[in-house]
Amino acid sequence: TRIETTGHSRTFCSVPLNAASSDIHSQLYIFISAVIKNDSKYDTVHVFTHSDLSVLSPTLQAVENLCSYKVSPMLYKHIASVCSEHSWQDMYDIHVFASTESLDSLSFLKRMNRCWQDHCRQTIMIRSIFLFLDRTYVLQNSLLPSIWDTGLELFRTHIVSDSAVQSRTVDGILEQIERERNGETIDRSLLRSLLGMLADLQVYKDSFEQRFLVETNRLYAAEGQRLMQDRDVPEYLHHVSRRLDEENDRVISYLDQSTQKPLISTVEKQLLGEHMAAILQKGLSNLLDENRVTELTLLYQLFSKVKGGLPVLLQHWREYIKSFGGEIVGTPEKDKDMVQDLLDFKDKMDNVAQRCFNRNETFINAMKEAFESFINKRPNKPAELIAKYVDSKLRAGNKEATEEELERILDKIMIIFRFIHGKDVFEAFYKKDLAKRLLVGKSASVDAEKSMLSKLKHECGAAFTSKLEGMFKDMELSKDIMIQFKQYMQNQSDPSNIDLTVNILTMGYWPSYTPMDVHLPSEMVKLQEVFKTFYLGKHSGRKLQWQPTLGHAVLKAEFKEGKKELQVSLFQTLVLLMFNEGEEFTVEEIRSATGIEEGELRRTLQSLACGKARVLNKNPRGKDVEDGDRFVFNGDFKHKLFRIKINQIQMKETVEEQVSTTERVFQDRQYQIDAAVVRIMKMRKTLSHNLLVSELYNQLKFPVKPGDLKKRIESLIDRDYMERDKESPNQYHYVA
Repeated sequence: TRIETTGHSRTFCSVPLNAASSDIHSQLYIFISAVIKNDSKYDTVHVFTHSDLSVLSPTLQAVENLCSYKVSPMLYKHIASVCSEHSWQDMYDIHVFASTESLDSLSFLKRMNRCWQDHCRQTIMIRSIFLFLDRTYVLQNSLLPSIWDTGLELFRTHIVSDSAVQSRTVDGILEQIERERNGETIDRSLLRSLLGMLADLQVYKDSFEQRFLVETNRLYAAEGQRLMQDRDVPEYLHHVSRRLDEENDRVISYLDQSTQKPLISTVEKQLLGEHMAAILQKGLSNLLDENRVTELTLLYQLFSKVKGGLPVLLQHWREYIKSFGGEIVGTPEKDKDMVQDLLDFKDKMDNVAQRCFNRNETFINAMKEAFESFINKRPNKPAELIAKYVDSKLRAGNKEATEEELERILDKIMIIFRFIHGKDVFEAFYKKDLAKRLLVGKSASVDAEKSMLSKLKHECGAAFTSKLEGMFKDMELSKDIMIQFKQYMQNQSDPSNIDLTVNILTMGYWPSYTPMDVHLPSEMVKLQEVFKTFYLGKHSGRKLQWQPTLGHAVLKAEFKEGKKELQVSLFQTLVLLMFNEGEEFTVEEIRSATGIEEGELRRTLQSLACGKARVLNKNPRGKDVEDGDRFVFNGDFKHKLFRIKINQIQMKETVEEQVSTTERVFQDRQYQIDAAVVRIMKMRKTLSHNLLVSELYNQLKFPVKPGDLKKRIESLIDRDYMERDKESPNQYHYVA
């Protein structure tokens, strides 16, 4: 068995079979046909049986003999002459059909295909006979066309060069393709054969491809305009994807491979390139709002194919994040849920970037920039609320998450925290809340507290967390001191029946608390003096300042139901102890006896008489405490627990405390600006205003306005730390 291949873009295979059995013939024919069918390089197979070749054998031998006797030039010339002078009359029938409308386009294409197939079969037969000549003489003379090429040239000259034939053929092919695009079923093998013919005759690009691309451009331009108005974006994206798949399938099935790139570019340009902005404006927000992962993935894939597609998508993606995030941060009514909404939004955008945008680093960086932009549009508040959110997660009684889940939540919070410019605001509120957790014993887990501290230290440096670490050291030292104090008390001749625990706080580490003088019972005052004597005996030269606002106690109380233990603040303790001396007291009497500040006293009485655990009865009833209200011990109080925690309303942060914390941060910033200015001027000695401001922006770690910097510079000039140049007011000199 011998396989011969010839031709240009289409290859024809001639397979002579020399076997006696017709069954072997059929099996081998099926086998070769299957191989050729699965190999796109073969278009037509011609099988010559033994009987065919037996007839041609003398002729084949004669050709070989003639070539051996060096008459190849004459033989080749004679073959070309005979083929050229051959009567093409039978094939000229095609010209008649091309110029008449009596034959529909499909029938004309079929007749044209038969004409081409007959010509190929005849040419292959001639080439098979003169194969020895083609493989020797013609192959050695590069200027001579092969017998196959000669046959193609004759067909091109006598048939396809006719404008009517060529036009009718191309029109018919375009009509069939349009029908297929409209959903009809067509004969793809017919189109494959005819387009192969045009490619072999080297008229494919000029006669067919140019017109095909023009028609394609026209079709999809109109379709894109129409569907953009009629369909929503998800449906439109799926339609574009389906169209691209269809056109790629056409290239595989019957178009020449060279057509693929301009064809797909045309479809992408008309269905995507011309409508990128409209698609994004019309549908991107909805796709992101509804978390349409499939459509977002498709959107990214399609836009990545179009020139300039990804930059446009990136810009709209960035603007969406800024808009959506800006609404979360900029709406005071939503402050309660701001941090959780930010975490959910970040998770959602991370998921889109990872799953839909192929982890594109440019998109991930744009998301980070957008978050940093909108979260700092509202100064201070996000930092404050993030600190409060961390506090809510680290408090005891938080049963929402396991330790592993809590760790993951803290990691997510740190991602949001990185976007904040004013980290000193976070530090101030975090420190105040940490102090409450440590002093009142409300921390959920020491490990979680240390883990959060480690994350902050890694993110902001040791200077940022030094005071926070000092707070933990104070608590550990206080435990050691209390062990020593209890041993000290055991050696006293007059031991107290009150179990005292004191936390010794280094003033520089902890938030500043306003001292408040209250009237403590004599037993407490006596115990305070004992501790003072003990502590100063160990640490002479130190000064103790008691902070009753941070104190808490456990009281034993007797009700009709039985004995209970009340876990209360020191202010609540002072109020309740009064009812050992009497049954009913007015607000004024309680204020006079305890010395508690009026606002603090009202909140304390409210927690005892108006909350869930009402150990006092208020007369008249109501949620607010007013002047003239009278309070009576509630002997009928009932509760299922033995130890009852009464909410410490006075420990909750008030608006005034928030403002006070923010003001302290602002004041600290003034000191930092002053220190930075002096540090820079001391090093540079002389500096212009613009260069000084530039240096300050590089050194300061919080956002600051140029006007604020100017005020601090003026203040330092007034205090003689620096002076203006007499000739150039914009020039400053350091004053040693």
